[in-house]
Amino acid sequence: MSTVLETEEQQALRAAVAALGKRYGRDYMTSVVREGAHPRELWTEAAELGYLGVNLPEEYGGGGGGMAELSIVLEELGAAGSPLLMMVVSPAICGTVIARFGTDAQKQQWLPGLADGSLTMAFGITEPDAGSNSHRITTTARRDGGEWLLTGRKVFVSGVDIADATLVVGRTEDARTGRLKPCLFIVPRDAPGFRRSQIDMELQAPEKQFELVLDDVRLPADALVGGGISRSGEAESGGEDAGLLQLFAGLNPERIMTAAFSLGMGRYALGRAVEYAQTRQVWKEPIGSHQAIAHPLAQAHIELELARLMMQKAARLYDEGDDIGAGEAANMAKYAAAEACVRAVDQAVHTLGGNGLTREYGLASLITAARVARIAPVSREMILNYVSHQSLGLPKSY
Repeated sequence: MSTVLETEEQQALRAAVAALGKRYGRDYMTSVVREGAHPRELWTEAAELGYLGVNLPEEYGGGGGGMAELSIVLEELGAAGSPLLMMVVSPAICGTVIARFGTDAQKQQWLPGLADGSLTMAFGITEPDAGSNSHRITTTARRDGGEWLLTGRKVFVSGVDIADATLVVGRTEDARTGRLKPCLFIVPRDAPGFRRSQIDMELQAPEKQFELVLDDVRLPADALVGGGISRSGEAESGGEDAGLLQLFAGLNPERIMTAAFSLGMGRYALGRAVEYAQTRQVWKEPIGSHQAIAHPLAQAHIELELARLMMQKAARLYDEGDDIGAGEAANMAKYAAAEACVRAVDQAVHTLGGNGLTREYGLASLITAARVARIAPVSREMILNYVSHQSLGLPKSY
């Protein structure tokens, strides 16, 4: 790969992570899923090598890099068949939001642990009745003296059972306008009134999905990202006023990392298919010599490479502080990578024929997993809405 797109340090990181991923691989991840456990060994070793916190500030134990480096880590682990979904949530979303907007105390409390993997944080935004419409979020926080009371429900929250806290998107009332505005709160896992129940998913993955119920969860003033409440009752450090900016600062990395997750999965599936096509022989030559097999695999490779280019663009824009430009690119990258992943997985399974549906080859389970990227964290239709409105200037129908 040309150093025009990646520095020598980034290329070295890619090679090192790829080597780590191969030592674990798909068999390791499959065994973890069957045991109903979590990939703690891989998570711990990746953390010890500095990969989990590569995007976090050096002063808090991170690598001082950005989304470009973190996306490399997730992509290469995925390409080896052992992706870590919680990387999308804990260091990418939560770590980024706290690093950019947290108070000094919040940074000191959370960033070192997020960087070295000893602490994990989940992210709760989706609600049962809101879906993709974040303007309909009903989880609200109201002041009670010098504290907050948080009430609401969240669904499809990954990894709450292993997370030390959840970064919850709620809404508070603007004292000047009376309108509700988004705010982010750090909710410890053992907070009274904070309950979780696992959602029964057809998708088999190490990271479980949960519904959360927040029943007047009492939080201290400093649970609000960016500032608490002073004795006079006023918000400190712009915590309330910066909520919308904080939210999008976390959602752009989420989309970039979802693209990385998809690319890794697509590359893994394509790699298995190419290996099979090179060795599987039905007539005189390996089946990969037939254009009906070779051309669809070549097309899948092209689409994955194109999607990576957009992901690299999005990561660079974000790391350079261009949130608006990164927003467009991150959405496009997530869309392109998800579509490329679904097609790569489908073609890989088709290339193997009946073998593609066996546990031995480990591709059938990816059929369901690949579709997740089309749906979460935002559907492809909502991305098309974003591009049509924000990029093309077309009018909204809603």
